[in-house]
Amino acid sequence: MNNANLPDQQPHVLIVDDDLDIRTLLAEYLQANGCNTLLAADGPAMWKLLADHGVDIIVLDLNLPGVDGLTLCTELRSRSELPIIMLTARSAPLDRVLGLEMGADDYVCKPFEPRELLSRIRSVLRRSASSLPEKKHAELGRLHFANWILDLTARHLLNDQGVIVSLSGAEFRLLRIFLDNPNQVLNRDHILNLTQGRDADPFDRSIDIQVSRLRQKLEIDTRDPQIIKTVRNEGYVLTASVQAEN
Repeated sequence: MNNANLPDQQPHVLIVDDDLDIRTLLAEYLQANGCNTLLAADGPAMWKLLADHGVDIIVLDLNLPGVDGLTLCTELRSRSELPIIMLTARSAPLDRVLGLEMGADDYVCKPFEPRELLSRIRSVLRRSASSLPEKKHAELGRLHFANWILDLTARHLLNDQGVIVSLSGAEFRLLRIFLDNPNQVLNRDHILNLTQGRDADPFDRSIDIQVSRLRQKLEIDTRDPQIIKTVRNEGYVLTASVQAEN
């Protein structure tokens, strides 16, 4: 059961990290700030706790013994829409991008302050709470742009020949932002805030990498993109007109 949509209840946070000191520190801090916490050191312990308890959000370390966090993130996302925040090393930007591609909702770089993680947890839960079923039903349909169709229900692309092109969770969220803001220049900070509820740090290139991956699926020539263009020193812009189909 997910309690994040109920404002009068404390969120249940599952922390998955093999470092006992980190687990203990986070549990104490989060519990002191209105969160119920569950602790797991690896994948098997995580799955057992998920089977036995209601959880609202998972804080998942990528560097775990046995099955790594990236694999667990993929398995979690294939089974549910439970929000996931990754814990990752600051020196591993590729892991952060891969985690977002595999469906994580946000990430926090180690070392970090517990209050930063708490802020991210609250932000992700607010975004999760805004995606209530009745709101999702209202947006079911398709968006037409260029020679593409984005199916909002199946969360995939269709080209002009009806061939399905799969999208990762991060790709879908990013494309939806562009389609909701056609012909508007969006800078990296704004895109990151819309997709992950936070501002970029000076060394965060995850949006650039995700745009590049999205272009590989949309563009005929990625060296000369015509749908998502780069505006030098400003950001990116979707140049196509967008039409909605219910």
